[in-house]
Amino acid sequence: MTITRQDPDAVRVLQGLEDGRSSVRLRAAMAVGTTPDPGFVDKLIERCAIEPEFLVRDMLTWALTRHPVAVTLPELLREVRSERAQARSQALHTLSKIGDRQAWPAITRTLLFDADEEVARSAWRAAVVLVPEGEESALATVLATQLGRGGRETQLSLSRALVALGEVIVPALHAATTAPEPHLRAHALATQRLLRDPDAGFDFAIEEAKRIVALGGSGKEGR
Repeated sequence: MTITRQDPDAVRVLQGLEDGRSSVRLRAAMAVGTTPDPGFVDKLIERCAIEPEFLVRDMLTWALTRHPVAVTLPELLREVRSERAQARSQALHTLSKIGDRQAWPAITRTLLFDADEEVARSAWRAAVVLVPEGEESALATVLATQLGRGGRETQLSLSRALVALGEVIVPALHAATTAPEPHLRAHALATQRLLRDPDAGFDFAIEEAKRIVALGGSGKEGR
């Protein structure tokens, strides 16, 4: 039977989503996903914006994916424009899990270049999932402008996003290997290596790329 807000069970679930114990919030999010009800969507999205625990956020996203896209999509598209970074990031993450390409127009350059690295990383992942057929090359060109950005986790996220696009990234990566900035060239070379050999591992690929750059490598070997 569908849970409604008038049910005692519904009241307990809503209270559980705000409980101070993460284990209780996790169970509440699981309950909503197990018995979906459109009346809970607003609360799930609201909680995503402020939930501090990764596992609970992941369960909130799962619960949202269990609801009809017609209900969740408009709310998530509004949320990606939120002033709160976590709200934007989690909405983008959820859109990538839903995978409905109607959301593609919402993946703007503003989000792909977001100053908050977690938001940008979520936007890169969502973009790769949602990009319409035939627009992958243009997306690769845009994503390649972010090569060299941030630390290991950010660079790993970008490399994974680019590699997921496949061979269309080759021209953009080759152009980046001739950039004047050594860290940018190294990131491009490492991504080339991962495209050729996905099993190489990012840490190995980036260290190898740094050695090539230090020895004056221009990236020609990545052609």
